[in-house]
Amino acid sequence: MLEVVGVEADAALVADWTARVGRARARLGWTIDPGIAARPHGDGCSLALAAPFDQLFTATEVNEWALCSALHARDPARWPGLGEALAAATLEESHGPADAGPPLLDEAAALERLARLAEAERGVPLRELTEAVRARDLPWLLDDDELSVGTGAGSRRYALEALPAVADVPWTELHGVPTALVTGSNGKTTTVRLIAACTRAQGRRPGYSCTDGLFVDDEWIERGDYSGPVGARTVLRDRRVEAAVLETARGGILRRGLAMARADVAVVTNVSADHFGEYGIHDLDSLADVKLTVGAVVPPGGLLVLNADDATLRAKAAGLATRFGRDPSLGWFARDADDVFLQSHRGAGGATCGVRDGHLVIAREGAEHDLGAIAGMPITVGGCAGYNVANLGAAALAAAALGVAPEAVARVFASFGTSVQDNPGRLMRFETGGVHVIVDYAHNPEGMRGLLEVAETLREGHGRLGLLLGHAGNREDTDIERLAMTAAQFAPSLVVVKELESFLRGRQPGEVPRILRNALLRAGLPAEALPQRSTEEDAARCALEWARPGDVLVLPVHGLAAREVVLAMMGRPAARPPGQEES
Repeated sequence: MLEVVGVEADAALVADWTARVGRARARLGWTIDPGIAARPHGDGCSLALAAPFDQLFTATEVNEWALCSALHARDPARWPGLGEALAAATLEESHGPADAGPPLLDEAAALERLARLAEAERGVPLRELTEAVRARDLPWLLDDDELSVGTGAGSRRYALEALPAVADVPWTELHGVPTALVTGSNGKTTTVRLIAACTRAQGRRPGYSCTDGLFVDDEWIERGDYSGPVGARTVLRDRRVEAAVLETARGGILRRGLAMARADVAVVTNVSADHFGEYGIHDLDSLADVKLTVGAVVPPGGLLVLNADDATLRAKAAGLATRFGRDPSLGWFARDADDVFLQSHRGAGGATCGVRDGHLVIAREGAEHDLGAIAGMPITVGGCAGYNVANLGAAALAAAALGVAPEAVARVFASFGTSVQDNPGRLMRFETGGVHVIVDYAHNPEGMRGLLEVAETLREGHGRLGLLLGHAGNREDTDIERLAMTAAQFAPSLVVVKELESFLRGRQPGEVPRILRNALLRAGLPAEALPQRSTEEDAARCALEWARPGDVLVLPVHGLAAREVVLAMMGRPAARPPGQEES
């Protein structure tokens, strides 16, 4: 895929660009569907083309040549030196044979060169092996260095430079493991951890990836954000893993797609206005399309789990059969088990999960199961954390689709959240010196609203409310302002405006805090209630020093290292699995 920003991509240019890509694909014999997709958007245009998996470098050059030649043909005077610039960039990234020559704008010469590149890049042993894998209906993963066949405990890894002959592969030992993908705007990591805990209760060793890192059972393998394809491949290639649960973030989907071609279940927790302005996504409808991509890899017999309380997802569901070329099997969760929409879905034989008379109830394959009282599930905080009620519903449906028995799900839900190690960084509740403290990861208006609603319940009309407020730089100004306005609606007595020093993402230091503080001032909060700090640790220290018995502090902390420092301030151990040391 090639993304054009800052160039007027009108219909005529896109049509010429697309036609040139089409002629190149025809010359190279690439007949893979769907072929070519062009998507104009607010900042420019994206054009994607399908190519053989062992021709991706050549495919990149096809796209670059087609755009440059289309621009040059339209207005040579406006693009002087474009051919030379293309040649210089290509030579700098040199991956083809030395005799391929530099790229040329002239079409006939360019297509001949691309044909030489394609021939040199083609991997005959790789194709032979993957054809044998497909014939046996096995999952496989490919990156720049390795091919792996099977997943988890049923996998083997091979360097591309040393692929085995088809006859030398231990085919009878290879298989897939139950796999779930989880995406959405909020609740992804909590839902991943819940599903992983359910598979563990069923007797399978889980491996999972999320924004905190990579985990196999209780072992923290890597720290950092692994919610993209690299994290997914790493978990799926670990031979200790007997069930895989993979957080699948919007950014990874847009930049790299999905690592795998098949998953037993996929979950979309919700869709809210966030991350607009990146990779051509400017509205909620487009964002929903991105997140629903996970449904494309769920085969017949699998389950796509969606939030029935999310109006956008409900509206999008009707078009999924057209998008995927088949009618996916859907599981719907909602706060109300007897919502008319859920009743209708159950009546048609579909899976649902929701709350009835204070109990979480799952319906699947014609039977209903009571998973327990919501108020008795620790992560709901007595039932007031509505967003975690939704996460439980999503996790229950996904776990059931992975073969976890309702009794095992109920056991997990009755205890998950009693230890900070169950869900580190998410709704971690403490009391220190008579002050209620919540450490969380809330990072957008919807997440912040849910978190502050829990805080209001804990406050019970007494004491003061204090919080930290920061935002990543890769958001539009309006998104940052909406976060501030959401916080202001709860009339906090203190808002420590913080810099997310590890999340500047193109912004200048101090720029995001200034936007937040100005929005809070416009909302009527007094200046003296809005101290500003340059690090998450200093912001937390400021809030803790301000608080007095009876107050409630809400501390959204986003950096892993900062979280551990904040926990240490309260005399709490770092939120990592037992025995794991700082890397």
